[in-house]
Amino acid sequence: MVFSLGRTLYNLAAGRVPAVDVRRPARPSGDVIWLHAPSAAAVVGLTSLARRIESEVQAKVLLTCPEDVALPPQQLRDSAPFDRPAEVRSFLQHWQPKLVIFSEGELRPALIAEARERCIPMLMVNARDPFLLRERDGWYPGLVRSCLTAQQRVFAIDAAGARAFRRAGAEEVVALGRLEEPSAALPHHEPERAALAALLATRPIWLAVGVPEAEEPAVIAAHRAALRLSHRLLLILVPQDFSRAEALVQQMEVAEGWTVAQRRLEQEPDPETTVYIPDSDSEYGLWYRLAPVCFMGGSLSGQGCARNPMEAAAMGSAIIYGPKPGIFGSVFGRLGAGQAARAVGDAADLGEALGDLLAPDRAARLAQAAWSLSSDGGEASERVFQDLRHLMGRGA
Repeated sequence: MVFSLGRTLYNLAAGRVPAVDVRRPARPSGDVIWLHAPSAAAVVGLTSLARRIESEVQAKVLLTCPEDVALPPQQLRDSAPFDRPAEVRSFLQHWQPKLVIFSEGELRPALIAEARERCIPMLMVNARDPFLLRERDGWYPGLVRSCLTAQQRVFAIDAAGARAFRRAGAEEVVALGRLEEPSAALPHHEPERAALAALLATRPIWLAVGVPEAEEPAVIAAHRAALRLSHRLLLILVPQDFSRAEALVQQMEVAEGWTVAQRRLEQEPDPETTVYIPDSDSEYGLWYRLAPVCFMGGSLSGQGCARNPMEAAAMGSAIIYGPKPGIFGSVFGRLGAGQAARAVGDAADLGEALGDLLAPDRAARLAQAAWSLSSDGGEASERVFQDLRHLMGRGA
């Protein structure tokens, strides 16, 4: 009775607001699994899970998250419904999800009640502390407990999170860690890597990843300064916009007097090459393996880091990043806390950090710490995935 009272009060607090007519993307055929990220930080682990679901379960993944978060263009996304019965029913009727996965601890009472009535299984991942959706304030007796008992299982990020959920009324709680990819290591073509490694011999190399136009001057200035310390240093510069390659070549060859090679022209980085420009974002696994130092583009003066830094960490690359992590804020926070990455505040700091990390022992310390962190998190991902398969009746 107290649970139903809490839910009634919660729904009444929404007021008599007419249902909003929302134009949603078309639903694909087959099973749909809905993943909900209440914040940008929650998106990283869920997109990793989404890729695995679509490749191994053959289900489509719907992701709801803040509107300002950039997702891969092929990712099916929508806005989460307002937590009112009418909007929730419309949303669930449209998408008909086979399973719902919430994250961080956000509880949507109207949605959870409707999903339970429709017998849709629900999981909570990356859970730290339970909280009601912050659309309205008030006192709703028993509502949090009611929401938690509807979850098939809660995966907490640590023991403290597990205790918080058990105290709040969750019945199935596992302290398992943060949801991440079992391995962020990207594939590569080994004969190509071996050939380039032989060609580059003992040259020092650094990599600038997904560099937006606004950060190109900072990367060029950092390379210019570092060349004074190591005249054989090679920069592998991967622009965010590959149509910028010709302009970059002109700028660096004319203004800096550097020799620039382009992969799209099948030019190789010979001993005279100062900068090498790849022609696509499909070979990061190769570049991470060649470069012991990596700057994460977009994090300095762009719109946010363009790539997951765990990709570089998994390859043992020392990571440099700026003050704009984008959706990877929590990942950089872990790397920073583990002394596994070097933070810089501006373009001048980038050059100084690069100069410091040209010392192999300094780069190696960061790289080792980064690799150790990147190898964590696989157990949580695997356990969540196996629960998901079981709830969908797909077996082990």
